[in-house]
Amino acid sequence: MNNRLLDLLLAGAHWPERLIACLGAAVGIGLTMVVCAGVPMTGVDLPIIVAPLGASAVLVFAVPASPLAQPWPVVGGNILSTLAGVTAFKLIGQPTIAAAVAVGGAIFVMSLLRCLHPPGGAAALTAVIGSQGIHAAGYDFAFVPVGINSIALVTLGMMFHRATARSYPHQPAPAPVPGFHATDIDAALEEMHETFDITREDLETLLNRAEAHAAARVRGRKA
Repeated sequence: MNNRLLDLLLAGAHWPERLIACLGAAVGIGLTMVVCAGVPMTGVDLPIIVAPLGASAVLVFAVPASPLAQPWPVVGGNILSTLAGVTAFKLIGQPTIAAAVAVGGAIFVMSLLRCLHPPGGAAALTAVIGSQGIHAAGYDFAFVPVGINSIALVTLGMMFHRATARSYPHQPAPAPVPGFHATDIDAALEEMHETFDITREDLETLLNRAEAHAAARVRGRKA
């Protein structure tokens, strides 16, 4: 099957990896619901699992090397964002303003504590526009079910990736050759004024590997 469709979105994506990601997300979400079903809820109207966990599962199982998918961003990002959402709901009476402040506040807190996780924005929004049961639970909602959901998903993600011989939490591989210097990469990132979904260490490894392949290609032409 042609990988061009995937290459438009994810560099290095292959169908076997995508199918494993699909299986992992399905197993992860299913078992998270099973695990969390046995946890006592603080309110009768609280869900066993919250919708933002679906987005968390996409990151954990489909792009486990992403900085946004690591355990601390998943758990810390979801919990802290929910706390920001609950706070906005309690302090601001107007739902539209509360929702806006909740998401903006969530991004600020996650950035400050180095746990940026996109589903956290949805978790913050859920705390504002959710059911009466969610509102009645208050700050407890950030821990049950959001926190329990997040911890269960991360734990299951670790187990699944280990079983399928994949690295999670992600550990950047050492750069194979001393090509680009770290300061060169930092200068380029600063110049571009963009935020990329890859750690600087992984970017350095990728660039050094590309440089090594380019050097080998040139040597092959000269031979």
